[in-house]
Amino acid sequence: MIEYSQFCPLSKTAEVLGEKWTLLIVRELVLGATRFSQIQRALPRMSPTVLNTRLAELHERGVIVRKRIPEQKGYEYRLTESGRELFPLLLGMSEWGMRWARRGIRDEELDVELLMGDVRRRLDTGKLPDGRTVLKFTYTDLEDFAEWWAKIDDRKVELCLEDPGFEVDVFFTTDLKTMTEVWMGDLPLRKAQADGRLKIVGPSTLLRNLAAWFPLHMHAGIRPARG
Repeated sequence: MIEYSQFCPLSKTAEVLGEKWTLLIVRELVLGATRFSQIQRALPRMSPTVLNTRLAELHERGVIVRKRIPEQKGYEYRLTESGRELFPLLLGMSEWGMRWARRGIRDEELDVELLMGDVRRRLDTGKLPDGRTVLKFTYTDLEDFAEWWAKIDDRKVELCLEDPGFEVDVFFTTDLKTMTEVWMGDLPLRKAQADGRLKIVGPSTLLRNLAAWFPLHMHAGIRPARG
């Protein structure tokens, strides 16, 4: 664990959150992850050993509690009061990062699992028709994880890597960088469509209010500062 040996409250916060991956683990917990596998799926570049270590540290610091899952192997991880209080801090850091720490997206930063997980969280199911809606995303530049289905049923969104067997309502066809740039607000969706980089096919009843039910990243409206 990091130790600064200072009484300053900022240094104490940094001791809890300053290790590599810790903030991103808390991000996933704030966004609703409760299982080891859910966190690992969102952070595939982190080893299981490091994730175990960071979760143990957060538990020791009182940021999370760990509870055994009844009649199953493994644990659930839940934020404590102190963990929940981190939400506005993470929100402010994310806004700062959008404004001051981003200068475009590098190829090594592309992450289809992170992108699709955020799409699942952000879809506004209340703006879709009643009943089932199925979206299909095809990434033409990927060999692995190239096809994704989002099945919306009873206002719940399920991501699938295999065809769930229902008729697709809207097709998104693009490459990963284009979709990521659109998602983050770096590339206007209409421009990506006009340039042929992103194709969206579906009934006009759904496409007319696409922006309402497909609202992009929560900070897509924050543009990087100049200078």
